[in-house]
Amino acid sequence: MRALLSLVFLVWTATAAHAADLSYALTPRLIAPGTYIVEGRREHFSRDNGGNIVNTAFIVTAAGVVIIDTGPSALYGRELRAAIGQVTPLPVVKVVNTHHHPDHFLGNQAFADIGVAASATTAGIIARDGQSLTENLYRLNGDWMRGTEPQAPTGRLEGGVEEIGGHRLRWLLLAGHTAADVALFDQTTGVLFTADLVFKDRAPTTPDADIAAWLAALDVLEALPFRILVPGHGNEATDAAPIAQTRAWLGWLDSTLGAAAAQGLSRTEAMQLPIPADFSALALARDEFQRSVVHLYPTLEAGALQRVVGPK
Repeated sequence: MRALLSLVFLVWTATAAHAADLSYALTPRLIAPGTYIVEGRREHFSRDNGGNIVNTAFIVTAAGVVIIDTGPSALYGRELRAAIGQVTPLPVVKVVNTHHHPDHFLGNQAFADIGVAASATTAGIIARDGQSLTENLYRLNGDWMRGTEPQAPTGRLEGGVEEIGGHRLRWLLLAGHTAADVALFDQTTGVLFTADLVFKDRAPTTPDADIAAWLAALDVLEALPFRILVPGHGNEATDAAPIAQTRAWLGWLDSTLGAAAAQGLSRTEAMQLPIPADFSALALARDEFQRSVVHLYPTLEAGALQRVVGPK
């Protein structure tokens, strides 16, 4: 028994020590005057990356710091705040969640003293589903999530232009990737933060997607006179290529799955359909395509069946 207890103690202390040593080692990168991106990996959530698969960003204005998304865990949020403190002594004055996916809001605890803003729809979804979204990341990311609890935004973000510290920030309330997606266009620097409405060199995720609305949102973003584009996943760009890449994937996905449903293919058969060579550079293309079959195919199948059977 003493030997067993000793073994349990050793395992516990090793696990605790590992958890204490975890660090995202966040490194903000300057991309425009006062504008920084913290780039995540083009991977799935895992215990190796701790959920660091998302881009967060911040703008240092004369009045203080504006933060776009807080990351996948309380630890990430604390490290993000510390990293900002290494860049500027100015206080954080505004924190925004662009949408309700957990890699974008689970660092909110680190900014509880400031408060977080989001669209009314996003705040409502986080308040309703935040616990289940958090529990899912605990399963995927393990010890990186220790102490993380969902904190719904309390501030309401409205569309339009807001002046903060010499920056004209245009908030765009869109939809498509989810039911509510916020993009930010800094008219002062020309930087466009698209969040997950745009992916670069990584296949888009679709658990809450409305592809028609998403394509319409891309049209809005492409019409803006931006100089630098910061996607939700992938590095920044100086042109609209990531928008075109995201649009091409979504258009192909929609037409391919629609045709498969019309032909009566099963979900398993649909998952095996070939992916065009044009998308060979996209990370996780096969994985995300198969996940999109799970997300989108039931509705397409039901629509195809209704067309065959006809109205009652």
